[in-house]
Amino acid sequence: MPTCHRKRVVLTEPSEALHKALKSNPDKDVFFLNQTGEIFDTYEQYAARMSFYRQKQFQCEVTGKSGLDYFQAVESEQQEARVLHHRFPQPLKAAVLKSVQYQVVGRLDHLVEAVYERFKDRYFKDERILVDLGGVKYGARVEKVFTPKYNEDTAARDNYKPAMPGGKSVEFPDGEDAPHPISGDLKEPAKDANARDDPNLYFYWVHIIEFDRNKGESSKAAKDVENGKMIDSIREVQCDMMSRDRLSFSKSILRRFIRDCVDRDAAVSSPWVVKAAIAKHHGIYIEPPETMKKAASAKKQSEPDKRKKVWEEKELPPTKRQKKMMEAQEEKERQATEKAERAEKQRQLKEEASQASPEKKKKKPVRYPTEDLDVQLTEKDKKAGMKLKRPVPSRMALPFNGPGGGFESFLMTWNFLVVYGTPLHLSTITLDEFEHAIQHSLQSVPCTLLAEVHTALIHVLRLVPFVRHNAVLSLIHPDYDGPDLVYGVSVDELTGAITEHGMNWERGLLKHQDGREGWEDALFGCLKDHATVQNFPTLRDVLTKLLFAPDPHVDPVASTSNSPEPSPLPPADLTIRSNPTERYYALPAADRIAILSFMTNLAITSKTVHAHIEKCEEDLTALRKEKIEVNRIRKQYAEDMNALKVEMKGEESVTNGADSEAAAGESELSDVEGVESGSKKKGRTSNGSGNGKQREAARAKQASIKQATAEYRRLDEEVNKLERRLEGIEREFRKLLSTVRVKPLGKDRFFNRIWWFDGMGAGTLVGSGGVVQYQAARLFVQGPSDIDQELLDERTDEDIEGRRKEEEGIEGMLGAADWAVYSDVEELDEFLAWLNPKGQRELALKSALTKWWPHMINGMRRRATDLTTTARIPEARRSTRTKTAAGYDISREPYMTWTNRKATTSAAA
Repeated sequence: MPTCHRKRVVLTEPSEALHKALKSNPDKDVFFLNQTGEIFDTYEQYAARMSFYRQKQFQCEVTGKSGLDYFQAVESEQQEARVLHHRFPQPLKAAVLKSVQYQVVGRLDHLVEAVYERFKDRYFKDERILVDLGGVKYGARVEKVFTPKYNEDTAARDNYKPAMPGGKSVEFPDGEDAPHPISGDLKEPAKDANARDDPNLYFYWVHIIEFDRNKGESSKAAKDVENGKMIDSIREVQCDMMSRDRLSFSKSILRRFIRDCVDRDAAVSSPWVVKAAIAKHHGIYIEPPETMKKAASAKKQSEPDKRKKVWEEKELPPTKRQKKMMEAQEEKERQATEKAERAEKQRQLKEEASQASPEKKKKKPVRYPTEDLDVQLTEKDKKAGMKLKRPVPSRMALPFNGPGGGFESFLMTWNFLVVYGTPLHLSTITLDEFEHAIQHSLQSVPCTLLAEVHTALIHVLRLVPFVRHNAVLSLIHPDYDGPDLVYGVSVDELTGAITEHGMNWERGLLKHQDGREGWEDALFGCLKDHATVQNFPTLRDVLTKLLFAPDPHVDPVASTSNSPEPSPLPPADLTIRSNPTERYYALPAADRIAILSFMTNLAITSKTVHAHIEKCEEDLTALRKEKIEVNRIRKQYAEDMNALKVEMKGEESVTNGADSEAAAGESELSDVEGVESGSKKKGRTSNGSGNGKQREAARAKQASIKQATAEYRRLDEEVNKLERRLEGIEREFRKLLSTVRVKPLGKDRFFNRIWWFDGMGAGTLVGSGGVVQYQAARLFVQGPSDIDQELLDERTDEDIEGRRKEEEGIEGMLGAADWAVYSDVEELDEFLAWLNPKGQRELALKSALTKWWPHMINGMRRRATDLTTTARIPEARRSTRTKTAAGYDISREPYMTWTNRKATTSAAA
């Protein structure tokens, strides 16, 4: 079994849900990993397991090769096992495995040593061996094994006439004793076992087959006539003349064979057990005998006492041991007496102290970080500036955060479109743009964003299997128990109208250059073939609103309005036949979000998205390797820079000393020239030459320092480049990781989940030229999950509810389905100051926030600037071509100016 980080890889068992589905729903679709036989419920589990197996972190347990993926390690082990089992003597396998079955030996090395000593001089029938006859080794096969009872009976051995090649074989006598009867009892020392069953008393009839090809003298021996006659003859030999080929039997080969065939539990005194399939093949008993069970149980019970005794009596002679025990007994009695006296004194002191003042209990020191709910703010923390109350996040600032809870579906749908923008061929959409596009209701002014988003999902869902007229079949199914009329339209009227629209939607052309004309009808066809009342609960309402319109004479209020937002309440009755192209813009925002949420849930199962996920996993692996390499180079550069820094510092001091000496020499030289006579001119010349050498050495040192400084600056620049690359790798890693799984930044002390969605998938944090980019530019807070809420409820010894009211505020307490948001930098600063790094969850959350802090605040500031600019547009820009009742040109809104730069020019994209 391959190992990962020195631990064996355990295969994943099918879940309980799959076991139940085997009985209730045997046709359930599952994901099967053919190489390992594992079965998974979802593709995410399958992909995660496959990604784990593809990592180069596994090791072949047989050869020790590392840096392999799981399948390479399995192949390596299987190949080595085939070679090993082919080389190992076949007649010896059963005897060796019987000897190790249920043996209680601590280490594998000790077990191999015992087996090797027991079998190195014992041979079995049909085993291929080497025989030394007259100094020449021959290859031979054992034909007959004579036990020690034939040792003195030469005539009995001679009566056995083994068959020559091509002759008639001779059967063994009935009831003959099996050879090496005590070979399987490894508990007995090899010396005692050999004394009772001496291998030197065995005789063997061997059939000489060939010369030993491993010896250089075999060619010389082959020329010898006498030696040549030995081939194909029968000889009687003993173990001192016999040996095995080292390629088939040695301690290393034996170790590999045993390790491949046996296993053992991790518990103390667990026996070595032959694997069930191998034991059955060789006829080895599987259930241990009762005597062996009792012995193993007794050994387990005596093991702790034995270890304690060895520890206490380690390497002590008998006399000293007895003396030690007596001294220990006396010391024990003395300590018991002193302990009783101390206890009595302490009792008296406690009584006296309790009368004077209550005893103060000492608190155990707390090691941080610890469980967040165990952290209490002290006065010292409050004086240091720790916030007692968390800033209240806004719920009103969230779009579609009404009683219906549409915000979560809206947010998840937008995140899907951004994360998988590359396979969908969609440019990045900000959350503000998507919000306003959902609210757009002017049919006369088409919204490009809505057209591109729906078209992208329609193109993906063309590749997802569907059932023609699936919606109609679910509406007319006998089990459907919906109301008779919905907005005044019966099921029969609705199904009749459904069949008239959305035909051949999967083959229709939605061209980018034509503004995706006809996407509304294709959307209807997609819903008609993919949706049912089971997977889309509001399907009947949505289809009715797309196919029927109110009577303008009866309900003039329901006629087309110039308002950019759809009416939140549909009319009471829809009696006029219409079509999806006209009626889509009258849909409420909740229905539009429901449609997009349904389509994205289907799109996640498509091959397009799955292929993108697998590619991102490969890119993640490449990024991890690149990060390791960049860190290695940066570390090497840092070491080189430290060495240059030491060299520069040392050379500067040496150079300064040389310059001072040279200056002093010049001063002395000038004094001498002014005083001394011409007779000392030679001495002055000599001093001048020495000073010249010092100046030359100083200049060389200065040049060396200059060169070292230049190299230091170059390396510093390289380190800066590597650090910028590491920052880029972190951003790319965040983008790719979000395609596999979107995870929150962390949780606070009350298990509220903190989300930041910028820089995921196709989104980016830094544009060309270092321009700040954003997608949501907000920090979202989601209430604790049901599991986390149970953990909070379990702390019955504390008033968690009261603490939440104090630290979160009543308006800031969130349930499992509740969301809130921080939109300002000031709120984010206060939230960061509120987090307490003494708690485990908040320490991790604060670290994550600090890591991405510059991008968060830059995105928030950029969004605030954009919102301010947008708010001034209606006042500053007027248009006489397209005016609404509000008096401004809606086509200039940011969501209306959005363009899909990733759209392909082909008709199918």
